[in-house]
Amino acid sequence: MRAENIYKSFGERESRVDVLNGINLELYPGDTLAVLGASGVGKSTLLHILGTLEKPSSGKIFYQDEELTAKDENKLAEFRNRTIGFVFQFHHLLPEFSALENTMMPALIQGISREKAIVKAEAILREVGLGGRFTHKPGELSGGEQQRVAVARSLILDPPLILADEPTGNLDARTGEGIERLLLRFNQEKGVTLLVVTHNERLAKKMSRSVRLSEGKVVS
Repeated sequence: MRAENIYKSFGERESRVDVLNGINLELYPGDTLAVLGASGVGKSTLLHILGTLEKPSSGKIFYQDEELTAKDENKLAEFRNRTIGFVFQFHHLLPEFSALENTMMPALIQGISREKAIVKAEAILREVGLGGRFTHKPGELSGGEQQRVAVARSLILDPPLILADEPTGNLDARTGEGIERLLLRFNQEKGVTLLVVTHNERLAKKMSRSVRLSEGKVVS
């Protein structure tokens, strides 16, 4: 994935806030990249743009030399479902559904049969250590277990790219380290490309490389 000269502003005229001011960034197959920076510098905005959840004010995003910023919303939704797994600080699990049902949701959206989706969801939940939690709803799981379900959901379709936004930000140190190990294991074992936006220097040191945002620009 390649970002070229990305700018992003919110509001207009006197109320305009410039968040990203000419970002250039590349992700390579099998990469692990940390995007560091203090709160409010635009890390999450950048992740949302890379993940096609938001459009830049100007600039272009490419995936395998295909320009994503030229695609309509339906094509982008298909691209996200096929290519990207998202992990957020807040797990965004649906409270009325079980761990299994939450995990299989992307597979159902892609049109995979319910029977096959169940098999895939059970397999990935076992891989993240939740083989005994299929029928538990989010309210019956610990914070770390909920985030493991979110990781399983992001991986069920074997996406080549994971975008994680402060994936351990709401967890205690020990539980957070478990999530970090889990994400890095999938990078090492399956070649999943991993981008993490974080203010956690310790987590960043576990990535193969890191960049820092300041005043809407990459400064290192």
